[in-house]
Amino acid sequence: MDISEYTEVLLDAKEEKGLTFEGLGKTLGRSEMWVAALLYGQMKASPEEAARVVSELGLEEDKEAFEYFLTSFPNKGLGPVVPTDPLIYRLYEIVQVFGYPFKSVVHEKFGDGIMSAIDYTMHVEKEEDPAGDRVKVILSGKFLPYKKF
Repeated sequence: MDISEYTEVLLDAKEEKGLTFEGLGKTLGRSEMWVAALLYGQMKASPEEAARVVSELGLEEDKEAFEYFLTSFPNKGLGPVVPTDPLIYRLYEIVQVFGYPFKSVVHEKFGDGIMSAIDYTMHVEKEEDPAGDRVKVILSGKFLPYKKF
């Protein structure tokens, strides 16, 4: 995935201000994951949300350009290639290894359908463990059964 210049500036400003995705999320009344996706150009903000982000990050000098970026319809996804970033690749690897087992379990429990990534939430939690801290990912998507016609 090519990171846009806007994303780079937004992330740099967030870092310079000492802000977190969670903190920005509280300011906007959104989750930290949604805010992170917004800054990466994967979500669409309302004009009010975009103005608030620009203000919080101190980017008023280029306000119109950043608000346009944050309120535009996003091109979602990583792109056509296998990701090379180690953390993102591991998620891809999880889907490669457990994708069909996950699909089978979902079908067994719900029937023939999919899990929505539109009506969806995702949370990341830190689980402290003496053997090494663990990353806990909670995905929650609405089940959408396939229509028979």
